[in-house]
Order: sequence, then C-alpha cells, then structure tokens
Amino acid sequence: MSTQNPYDSICILGPTASGKTNLAIQICQKWKGELLSIDSRMVYKKMDIGTGKDLHEYSLTEPAVNYHLIDIIEAHEPYAIHQFQSDFKLAFEALRNKDKIPVLCGGSGLYLEAVIKDFTFTSVPNLHELRAQLEVKNDTEIQKIFEQQAAHPFKLLADTSTRKRTIRAIEILQYLFVHPEFILRTPQPIKPLVIGLNPPLGNRRENILLRLQQRINNGLIEEVEQLLADGITHQKLVYFGLEYKFVSDYLQGKMSMEYMSEHLGIAIQQFAKRQMTYFRKMEKAGIKIHWIEKKEHAFPLIQSCF
Repeated sequence: MSTQNPYDSICILGPTASGKTNLAIQICQKWKGELLSIDSRMVYKKMDIGTGKDLHEYSLTEPAVNYHLIDIIEAHEPYAIHQFQSDFKLAFEALRNKDKIPVLCGGSGLYLEAVIKDFTFTSVPNLHELRAQLEVKNDTEIQKIFEQQAAHPFKLLADTSTRKRTIRAIEILQYLFVHPEFILRTPQPIKPLVIGLNPPLGNRRENILLRLQQRINNGLIEEVEQLLADGITHQKLVYFGLEYKFVSDYLQGKMSMEYMSEHLGIAIQQFAKRQMTYFRKMEKAGIKIHWIEKKEHAFPLIQSCF
C-alpha cells in the first residue's frame, strides 16, 4: 500500500444488477483484500437467491475470497442498523489489523452512509409520545419544528427529504437535548476510495430482467416456500421487500406467475432508480464517488491509490 495513500479501504457501490459483487471479488483477488458486504438483506441466513448472494463466485479461483457480514443472523431475528454498524466495525478493524484491504460492497445506501460516516445516532430509541404528537401535524409544521430544534452536529447530517425521516430527525434531536452525554461518542469515519458502478440504463434494465428470470428458474420460489416452512410469516416476507414480497403474494394466490414476473421486474427497476437517487444524496452530503460505466475502469483508479 502506498505511503501516500489517503484511503484505508475500497468501496464499490451501485444500483442492483450492476455487477458490484463480481468487481469487488476481482479487486479482492488483485489487491489481497477481503469483502465486507454492505447489504441490509444479505445478513440473513437462508435468503440466498432473492438477495443475490452468489456465494459460489467467491471460490471460482484460488485462493477463494473471504467475505464478511453475510449469513450472520436468522431471518426471524430483528436486526437494526446500529447492530450492523457494530458488526461492521469489528470486521473492518480485524481486517486492518491483519494488513488486509477491506473491500466494501453493496447497494444499501443508508447502510453504506452509516458505516462510511460512522453515524453515532442510529441507536437513539423511538420517542413514541413525541412521534404521536408529530404525526397529526402537516408537513410544513413538521419542517418548522425541525428548524426550531437546538443547534447540534447531528442537525447538519439529518436527512429531511421525507416526512418520515424529518420526524425521526426531530426525535433524535429531542433525545440528544435531554441526553447530552450521547455526543461524547466521537465519530471515527473510515476513509474509503468510493467507486460507483453505473452501467448504461439500457444495460441495467436488461441485466435486471435477465437476472430475475435466472433467479426464478434457479429456485427463488422454492427458497421462499422453505422460509415459510421454517416459520417466517408472509408479513415478514413483505418487510424483506421486492422478490420476497412478490413471491409471497404469488404463493398466496394474489397474482399469477406471469403477473409476478412482469411487475417484480418493474419494481426492481424502480428500486434501482431510488438507489441512484440515494447515492446522489450521499454525494451532496460530502462523500466523493468516482463513477464508472465498466468494471475494468476501476483498476487503474485503484492502482493509483494502493
């Protein structure tokens, strides 16, 4: 690693079906790194096809690439973002201690931002009474209440792009006002070289639909049936979203296979668009993303830094 290198890790982000995992694995092989998955659903066991874990890819060449933060919790267990932050820190520090380059890979924008910036406020509890008071107010009133909150470092970080997020921001600020000791936890942000993989829109759409059909053919329906057999409820499957929600509806007879395939494909494309919107928000918040269209464009960029 270069002595002039300002980075302590590499981060590969991008919308779904852009080829992030394959690129991250190649980077791990070339620079002797290990992969840290930053995905809100890959943490769950027995959710392999719907989340696109593609675990076989890690051992296609010798030596196999080690990965972390995948299959760490049962699907029926609750898992919050502050727990992920804690697990991430342990894995990240362990890799740095053994002189391995952590290669972050994922499309869950909130999780990525939380570990890159090391947000220390995600474990603030919900203030149910305050939330009930805010819920009856209109959007303008809620925004005004946020602006009236006392100055705090979190106020500059808060996401107020939606009504729900603004209410949550007010909750956190109110909690911090009553518990000022909370700010004694000093953030220790990591310093990744962030590369965004964003192939042309037409290619992305084609990849999404092709991958979806492959997942259906390779056992997606059977995977969801097994989750149900293991006691995961249809309500929980809806919480997991996208593939799990649509297959749940199909298995309950709410839609045909043809309808499910078509509308799930549309929903995944819409999800990819939302991912890109979140990544742009991350840029506005100060995270530099080096965007590329093709995977091979990442290698000279990394070579100049590591």
